[in-house]
Amino acid sequence: MAKEVEIEPSWKEVLKEEFGKDYFRTLTDFVKSEYKSAIVYPPPKSIFNAFNLCPFEKIEVVILGQDPYINKGEANGLCFAVGEGVRIPPSLQNIFKEIESDLGKPLVHKTGDLERWAKQGVLLLNAVLTVRAKSSASHQRKGWEEFTDAVIRELSDKREHLVFILWGNYAKAKGAHIDRTKHLVLESAHPSPFAANHGFFGSKPFSKTNAYLTEHNKQPIDWL
Repeated sequence: MAKEVEIEPSWKEVLKEEFGKDYFRTLTDFVKSEYKSAIVYPPPKSIFNAFNLCPFEKIEVVILGQDPYINKGEANGLCFAVGEGVRIPPSLQNIFKEIESDLGKPLVHKTGDLERWAKQGVLLLNAVLTVRAKSSASHQRKGWEEFTDAVIRELSDKREHLVFILWGNYAKAKGAHIDRTKHLVLESAHPSPFAANHGFFGSKPFSKTNAYLTEHNKQPIDWL
């Protein structure tokens, strides 16, 4: 089964046991049937984009999202991100506002393309990696959550001094798989317009992340 999954080589090795499990076979069959019978995002080649841009040993920060975007042209395999030239969704607009407030500097990059973060070691991981168009949560409880829990466990167990950024209750629940004695976990409200004013704005995750990375002799992330 593992050889059928097109994913960056270091991740293929780390997750090879997962790819052989019954739940992942069932998940694979479900996802393939959905792509045949419905409009599903992101495009198939982008499902593992977060992993392909960020090898296992290069990761320094994990940001957890929930589902891919449900509108055409938005989902690209990186949580919260959209491609160059795509309108910036409200949650990402609020993330950008917090970056500018937190770091006290204006954004240099004005698009929603976050590949620049991924290439610095930020794993932009949705808990669920596929979704039906216009149908939020349509691929939840099909196996993706079990897979991404395994991803978080592997990172927690095999790496040291990572930063996990958990926004909202859904992401916080996945934090149960993180060893907080060896990693920094930053939790706050979700950046969506419904929640951002209830603890996301002013939470300063970006400066806190960089302070922790610097403290452990790692390169800070250029969020701007």
